[in-house]
Amino acid sequence: MTATLFVEQTLNGLQFGVMLFLMAAGLTLIFGIMDVINLAHGSLYMAGAFVGATITARTGSFTLGVLAGAAAGALIALILELTIIRRLYARDHLDQVLATYALILTFNEGVKVLWGPAPIFLSAPAALAGTIEVLPGIPYPTYRLVVIAAGIGAALFLGWLIGRTRAGMLIRAGTTNRETVQALGVDVGLLFALVFAVGGALAGLAGVMAGPILAVQVGMGEQILILAFVVVVVGGLGSVRGAMAGALLVGLTDTWARALLPTLLRGLLPPASADQVAANLGSVAVYLLMAVVLAVRPQGLFPRHA
Repeated sequence: MTATLFVEQTLNGLQFGVMLFLMAAGLTLIFGIMDVINLAHGSLYMAGAFVGATITARTGSFTLGVLAGAAAGALIALILELTIIRRLYARDHLDQVLATYALILTFNEGVKVLWGPAPIFLSAPAALAGTIEVLPGIPYPTYRLVVIAAGIGAALFLGWLIGRTRAGMLIRAGTTNRETVQALGVDVGLLFALVFAVGGALAGLAGVMAGPILAVQVGMGEQILILAFVVVVVGGLGSVRGAMAGALLVGLTDTWARALLPTLLRGLLPPASADQVAANLGSVAVYLLMAVVLAVRPQGLFPRHA
């Protein structure tokens, strides 16, 4: 294993981690704070990617595509909360799972109707298409570094919003004692709708940012949703700090396991067997990580009420 390979895969893991954070941050707010299991969160990621790719193709501006994708995620999330999710707050988790799973199927078919079943390929803007030498002799794609910076910026913004603003204080108070906050004249329903919209905006942003790295295709939301739930569980329900820590851990573990295990195991096993064992271990590495974390800290790394 060379130093170049290790640095490149570490940066890939960080980039994947911040993409997971953009998904998991909204999910942990909705799941951990509002106590709603929203399986359709991945559909907001998909919708943001398709809208962003479409706007980018028509205007030639990737910046407009990013803004449009985030706005689409927020708007769709707000509509869903006002029309469907709000009716599920008092229902048990099974009803929430069934309702939001139905939304996944609806969104997938809707995307097929509007954009067709074929994937859409979104290119990074020309200004970000090159590489930067992160260390002497180790170039790395500029766009992936921008994704890492965007994820860190989103984490700082959410930390400030939840921990330092009046709206964040009301959100935290509303989840602890909703009746008392309502008695003080605060519209908790509106507050929760705004939380849902913020989560949708982050999911839409993640979808657009992933477009130049992955193909924009039907069903792409389900692929990342499972890992986002792993991040939420590892980091601790309702904790933005936990979501960031969990996302980076999951991203690095997944990337290192898939990229470095074949090289390491070839020194112990025949090449064919090493590749097979590495593939098997790589596919379950994040779930082994989750099991270890839960065995040590059952509430996650940074539980909300710690």
